[in-house]
Amino acid sequence: MSDKNAVIQTCLDMNETGLNIGKSGNVSFRNNGGFLISGSGICYADMTPGDIVQMDLDGGYFGDVLPSSEWRMHLDLYSKRPEAQAVVHVHSPYATAVSCLRKDVPAFHYMIGLTGGASLRCAKYASFGTAELSIEMLKAMEGRNACLLANHGMICFATSLDAALALGVEIEMLCKQYVLACQLGKPINLDDNEMSNILERFKTYGKNSSELEGYESPAFLPPVRRDL
Repeated sequence: MSDKNAVIQTCLDMNETGLNIGKSGNVSFRNNGGFLISGSGICYADMTPGDIVQMDLDGGYFGDVLPSSEWRMHLDLYSKRPEAQAVVHVHSPYATAVSCLRKDVPAFHYMIGLTGGASLRCAKYASFGTAELSIEMLKAMEGRNACLLANHGMICFATSLDAALALGVEIEMLCKQYVLACQLGKPINLDDNEMSNILERFKTYGKNSSELEGYESPAFLPPVRRDL
């Protein structure tokens, strides 16, 4: 699958997973020329490779289709965060609802560690598509790979399109769980020591046994390996 088709598929998957509805949200993928990003205001079901826009890291774009109105956030992430290879931005229901409270999601569940820290931060409000929004996003993303955007939605990055989409799904589920927990009462949050332990263990989460050498705190104590 070409890179442009992979961006389109991720856009379609956003809607299929319920992270997005209609034309909202946007997806990008880093390449040698800068990055590819979904075009502005185009229905994902009708999107073709010609609707995926090539941008450089100086803020220029190629072709006749305008890039997403949120191109600044994508550009700034690729410019400031070399580990970012794919970016997903959505207006998913629960993440957006929490963002309207303009509050961070605390460590009510250990999986908050997937965002890179002991909380899912919420960036301060700024109008969509502005440089100010991108500035506030970068502040909230310091040391993180995801954040909420006040009265807007969420944004996250990862090492691939599949991983970025999966992270978005995890964040939406965490926001849903947080909303449900708050309806039952006041969640009891994990303390800083436990979250430090979780974050250290997450460094080996998903790795194979051959990749664990040198890590003092593996994600979990594996069972005894048997020879075939």
